Amino acid sequence: MTSHYFKIASRNLLKRKAYSAINILGLAIGIAVCLLIVLFIKSELGYDKEQEKGDRIYRLVVERRYPGRSTSYSFIPQSYAAAVKQECPEVEQAVRLYNFIGNGSFQLQYGDKKFEEKRVFFVDSNFFRVFSTPVLSGDLATALHKPRAVVLTETAAKKYFGSVQEAVGKMLQPEGNNNPPFEVTAVCADWPKDSHFSFDLLLSTAGQQDFYQENFVNFAAHTYLLLNPNSSPAAVEQRMQKIIEKYAAGNIEKQFAMSYKQFSAAGNGYKYYLQPLRKIHLISHLEGELSPNGSMQAIYIFSAVAFIILLLACINFVNLATARSTERAKEVGIRKTFGSERKSLVTQFLAESTLLALISMLLAALLAFLLLPVFNQLSGKSLEVQELFSFTNILLLLALALLIGLVAGVYPAFVLSSFQPIVVLKGKFKSSSYGLLLRNGLVVFQFSISVILIICTLIVNSQMQFMTSDRLGFRKDRTIIIERTDLLGESSRAFKNEIVRIPGVENISGASSLPGIENFFGVSWQKQGANMPMTGRGIITDDQFAATLGLELKEGRFFSKDFPTDSLGIVLNERAVMELGLEKPVGTRLTTPDEFYNAPDGTPYFYTVIGVVKDFHYQSLHKPITPLVFTNASRFNEVLFMTAVRIKAENFSETVQAVESKWKEFVKDRPFQYAFLDKTVEAQYFAEAKTRKIFSFFSSLAIFIACIGLLGLAAYATQQRMREISIRKVLGASSGTIVQMLSKDFIKLVLIASLIAFPLAWFAMHKWLEDFAYRINIGWWVFAVAGMVAIAIALFTISFQAVKAALSNPVKSLRAE
Repeated sequence: MTSHYFKIASRNLLKRKAYSAINILGLAIGIAVCLLIVLFIKSELGYDKEQEKGDRIYRLVVERRYPGRSTSYSFIPQSYAAAVKQECPEVEQAVRLYNFIGNGSFQLQYGDKKFEEKRVFFVDSNFFRVFSTPVLSGDLATALHKPRAVVLTETAAKKYFGSVQEAVGKMLQPEGNNNPPFEVTAVCADWPKDSHFSFDLLLSTAGQQDFYQENFVNFAAHTYLLLNPNSSPAAVEQRMQKIIEKYAAGNIEKQFAMSYKQFSAAGNGYKYYLQPLRKIHLISHLEGELSPNGSMQAIYIFSAVAFIILLLACINFVNLATARSTERAKEVGIRKTFGSERKSLVTQFLAESTLLALISMLLAALLAFLLLPVFNQLSGKSLEVQELFSFTNILLLLALALLIGLVAGVYPAFVLSSFQPIVVLKGKFKSSSYGLLLRNGLVVFQFSISVILIICTLIVNSQMQFMTSDRLGFRKDRTIIIERTDLLGESSRAFKNEIVRIPGVENISGASSLPGIENFFGVSWQKQGANMPMTGRGIITDDQFAATLGLELKEGRFFSKDFPTDSLGIVLNERAVMELGLEKPVGTRLTTPDEFYNAPDGTPYFYTVIGVVKDFHYQSLHKPITPLVFTNASRFNEVLFMTAVRIKAENFSETVQAVESKWKEFVKDRPFQYAFLDKTVEAQYFAEAKTRKIFSFFSSLAIFIACIGLLGLAAYATQQRMREISIRKVLGASSGTIVQMLSKDFIKLVLIASLIAFPLAWFAMHKWLEDFAYRINIGWWVFAVAGMVAIAIALFTISFQAVKAALSNPVKSLRAE
């Protein structure tokens, strides 16, 4: 009996091919998109889930309070790990992880094999007591106990030695003739991709005195705590202030030359707190993160988009099902006349609706499979087919298809089956005003969502363009960053002199850091007689930095080789001048408690302010501009970690090749590695760029689904008014008049939808922009463009059916009547 219902349902679907295709395609796209977004969300929520003790592991981080501002850091002074372990009975283990190469690389050699390693950390010997991973060779429990030990991942072991079994006991030679080799003591499985940090090699801190010197001031180590079972992280946080007073106060007093009480009274302080390991990827966006993290906000956005798209598809499905049901009123009347019971009619309509939904589900699975590579490229993920078609997902798809099919079939099943045959067959049946109101309401809802998505897409794109524009206060185009130029040593000046002679090179400058690279170290400076030093960031650079990056001087000058005294000169940004309280900054003498800047015996040097540059965004626009101090690299023979080279537009590639050739002349055993400054700046907004791509993609699909629904309803509305259209044409109405008549009702609905969408979109985007310290203003033009785009889309969609009806032969329609 069941097969009989589905056989009739199949015939009815084939009979109405256009209607069936519209319904199936719209629902299939909605389900496919929803499935892909669910996979993305599941992946984002799954970070660090593979850690066996993950529910007990926390990262200790700090909010550093300065007078009038604060900054939060993911890494802390190195001595806190031992202090917290000593003072907190809740802590079972404390382990430190040092990202000692930052954004650079570390060269290791075995035989004639040399590799540049970027994912290398120094870690404490108890690392594998906190973090877990399968061991492939050696003993992870003791692998990091001996000095100069290194643990490799499977991929790294095969890269150097060809196999895992050959690795243990071998020696890896680091760069530099005076550096002793590292011994491979164990090999572990590749670290899970869904982790907030990842590595290829782990080096042991054992025997390295620098890692064990007392320091409670300088931020250096990412510190992780393994709490005892049933211990509270809040209990550890409550003890942190006493730990600061007991262990760190002396360091602070020495560093800042004042009592800890004075230090705190001036608005300084430290607030330490714990982050659950499994939440770091989505909740943490601090200074010094080990990798670009995701965003809980993105999870909420994509969850809403998935729900909206599925809802739009379901609305289309139900809307078209109820709209088409009135065409089948006579069919119901005839069936009832020949003895069909209401039960069999209800079953028939539900069978048709469910069959449509099941076909849509199969097509959705195919679409999701085809879209998976595109989605992986947009999201930066590596989702695999087996994740897409897991048993859970298949059950979810079946349940969803059955639910949608039953919901869509309820109206025609129960409403039409209740009609009196005599009324229907006499042609006295009419669509209810309630049904018309419901369908119009659903159209308004769909286009409200579409307009909101258009507005959101425009604003997200505008903010991204603003963040990567030329309004950052420096030039980022046509500039490459050469990495590890510190390897040049005393040849640094000679190298730069050779590079600047290349015809295509405009300028060159060495620096300890550049915009977009989180290598800015902390500094403290104060004017004579001041009670409290100003804290900020520092850059060591040469005399060409301002010219290469196009910084604008507000007063004074930048460093110059013509002034030997510039070795003790400094340049400030506007924010530093303000926080130092300098009315006439040029000529002011400043001192610093930082030993690095002073005489070897500790005698402080006096530095003179020689210039002030206008504020520029040397960090992400998520962060406000903070004080920045430039010091002259001439004291260090201009040996700097990186070098920026600005190149002319003409023959750009040839010039880069010429620079590479010069590099090989100076550094024969190290490959030429470079990056583009503009790409480095854009990389700060990796999460936002990923969100923009995915959001734009799915917004387009959502609007497409809304158009499919509108097309179906326009076809139904046109069919319902064919008699009226024919009469109007016979009486002389033009095709344009007919198109206008059929379009105006839908355009009214789109206008109503726009008025509803505008305030909702403004509120949502206003909240999103609050995450940026510097952001665009939401202008009226965004709403005007969104409204016009929505009307244009609706007109284009409706006109297809309207023109078709306007050009039809009225005789055929009237003869049928």
